[in-house]
Amino acid sequence: MYSPTVLDHFKNPRNVGEIAEADGVGEVGNPVCGDMINVYLKVKDDVIEDIKFKTFGCGAAIAVSSMLTELAKGKTLDEAMKITNKDVAEALEGLPKNKLHCSNLGADALHAAIKNYRDRQAQKAVPGEAEKVPHIPEKVDACYCPYCDMENKGQAEFCVSCGADLPHEH
Repeated sequence: MYSPTVLDHFKNPRNVGEIAEADGVGEVGNPVCGDMINVYLKVKDDVIEDIKFKTFGCGAAIAVSSMLTELAKGKTLDEAMKITNKDVAEALEGLPKNKLHCSNLGADALHAAIKNYRDRQAQKAVPGEAEKVPHIPEKVDACYCPYCDMENKGQAEFCVSCGADLPHEH
């Protein structure tokens, strides 16, 4: 069951689109469920002046992307880097357990866009090239699937719940 806030952000997403000549671009995808989130930033004086997203995915992924942009707009880059998947899920008044991975993707896409912006400023990245990063779970005390958030025993090669290949960093 989705909260009224999730349904609102799904039916009326905020900040949808692409920013031409974006200062930073982040792209993150989930190969298991097929969700793909792109985040575009316009930065002025170290503040996110504008942020847009394009998401290919389920209703939860769209709602997460919309809420993420609302949380990040107007924040400094350092403040935006502190936005977590938990912050996004809480702002949406919760997500079903099997959709929590969407909030991970949203936060990861924002962080990738900020990293891309900072790399460009340091002349480490080619302008216009999206920063693609693998999804790495936040939990390090146990082996958790980054896609369905289910605990797996030992150094499992794949998730026993959803069947996803688990990254070696788990």
